[in-house]
Amino acid sequence: MHLHFFTVPAIGSEDAEAEVNQFMSQHRIAAVERKFVEDGANSFWALCISVERGGQKASGSVGKRSSVDYREVLNETDFAIFSQLRALRKQLAEREGVPPYAIFTNEQLAKIVQGRVLTKAALKDIDGIGDARVEKYAAPFLSIMASSVKGENNTTEDAEDAP
Repeated sequence: MHLHFFTVPAIGSEDAEAEVNQFMSQHRIAAVERKFVEDGANSFWALCISVERGGQKASGSVGKRSSVDYREVLNETDFAIFSQLRALRKQLAEREGVPPYAIFTNEQLAKIVQGRVLTKAALKDIDGIGDARVEKYAAPFLSIMASSVKGENNTTEDAEDAP
């Protein structure tokens, strides 16, 4: 993952916007973090754009990625947890008026499930998940993970106690 930084002035931003848009159209973007810096007439947007390794888009692949069927990638238990996380993501996205992938991508959700992520620190270790997303969204996602892992442990203990 490579990071690229841009500033876009709040006033007279056409050139900077064009530069950012051109950059984004030519690279495979993993995440974008933005912060508005308020300084009167000198206010600007600070952007940190994470680009996937080998981040140049192949010709003809403008914005299209191969589709992954997570039912095939994840086992039945993991897919059930993944589905719960997706439902939560959809609910949050609708409430905030953002696309679901702006919260977490399917790939990030799958990594959360596969890694049995239970802490904010572990969440930050996943590509494209930074401090802002962790602070804003970690609690409900980690709660589902904790309940799921606890449920798995109880099921395993019950199976071990069976005659």
